Amino acid sequence: MHDDLAIVILAAGQGTRMKSKLPKVLHPIGGRPLVGHVLHTADVLEAAVIEIVVRHDRDRVVEAIGDHPGLVVVDQDAVPGTGRAVQLAVDALPDGFAGDVLVLSGDVPLLEADALAALVAAHRDAEAEATILSAVLDDATGYGRIIRDADGTVHRIVEHKDASDDERAVSEINAGVYVFRAAALREHLPNLSAENAQGELYVTDVIRMIRDAGRIVAASAAPDARVALGVNDRVQLAEAGRILNERIVRRWQREGVTVQDPATTWIDDTVTLAPDVTLLPNTHIRGATSVAEDAVIGPDTTLVDCEVGRGAVIKRSDATLADFGAESTVGPFAYVRAGTTLGDGGKIGTFVESKNSQIGDGSKVPHLSYIGDATIGERANIGGGAITANYDDVNKHRTEIGDEVHTGTHNDFVAPVRIGDGAKTGAGAVVRKDVPPGALALTVAPQRNVEGWVEKNRAGTRAAEAAARARRTEEAAGGSEAEAH
Repeated sequence: MHDDLAIVILAAGQGTRMKSKLPKVLHPIGGRPLVGHVLHTADVLEAAVIEIVVRHDRDRVVEAIGDHPGLVVVDQDAVPGTGRAVQLAVDALPDGFAGDVLVLSGDVPLLEADALAALVAAHRDAEAEATILSAVLDDATGYGRIIRDADGTVHRIVEHKDASDDERAVSEINAGVYVFRAAALREHLPNLSAENAQGELYVTDVIRMIRDAGRIVAASAAPDARVALGVNDRVQLAEAGRILNERIVRRWQREGVTVQDPATTWIDDTVTLAPDVTLLPNTHIRGATSVAEDAVIGPDTTLVDCEVGRGAVIKRSDATLADFGAESTVGPFAYVRAGTTLGDGGKIGTFVESKNSQIGDGSKVPHLSYIGDATIGERANIGGGAITANYDDVNKHRTEIGDEVHTGTHNDFVAPVRIGDGAKTGAGAVVRKDVPPGALALTVAPQRNVEGWVEKNRAGTRAAEAAARARRTEEAAGGSEAEAH
């Protein structure tokens, strides 16, 4: 814990350029909202105090943050601007706090803790009253510009809308991240004015006041300008997401994960991967998913909040809130819904949908089946086309299938029903009653053929014509055979 550092996160703005009903800071990239990434970085710095200033859609933002340990929520009033937000945040600091205040923006999600720690260190080494994180851009449109004196020292920051043509030609921008001495903020914040194009109180005006007082203002350039940029619209949101994903993929590659095609592989920042995992093209690993060693995921697969065991193989499938045992196989084209557990060595095969079901070790649901609200024992084999009919229009019911059960193709299990250990079912069976262990369940009805039905009831159709031709051919063949004898 750094007792001499406080962090203030600005998250009060609406973000009108996003053109969204969702507050800007809640738009997600990499498995977290923008402000969630900022909070995660702030936690790593272990500051004595972390505050977040909120206003627009206040309750939604606070709810999204959740019960964040030690976080102080500061409500901004109707007075607009970053200067007012920092005023209120400084007022909420513990009495007597005399350290440095690191001001972060909730829409600048890519800055990592190391870069911010270096910014604080540069601020202290320079014995500055304020230090600005800057970046140099080819196109600085929309960003505040850092205006320097002839000797290179920082003079002030001017917002884009307030800048002259000469000032707009400056390519060094303000990244919206600052370090201030708390005493300097307490001295100058009360003197802010809203006499500007936006009618807002700007925290950047404190920079000018400190400079006019003859004290040191420093600027530290970000090592990579891309990570210092804020998100103001959907274009920048997508670009930030891409940069973050590149960083995440590279990190896991260095940890021993094979990513065959980084350009089409997306991994949330909240995911855990073991060494020797292989991710094939067009794979998305999201949420709290964890993947154990030697597992192969993809191609064309999405996993959300799943747990994947050692050596499992999941291809061309979609799964959410599911657990897959060691050496299990899934897909291709499986849809695995919440509550599914597949045991070690088990199989969920081609065009299988499962939901809220437990499938035991070594058991297989190979293809073309729906398994919902079911418990399947060990080493069972479920024939193709099986359906657990779990819903009676009012309630869901469970199907229980025991160990070593082999079912025929195209079975319907009308829940609630239990199939005992070692039992068998015949092809096409509709199982409405429990099946004792070791029994064979059949629902057999004699087949009845109504001769001439199509020609009589569908006269004039192609089917009737085909049937008539086939009948004439058979009659002719029968006559020829009779003549031969």
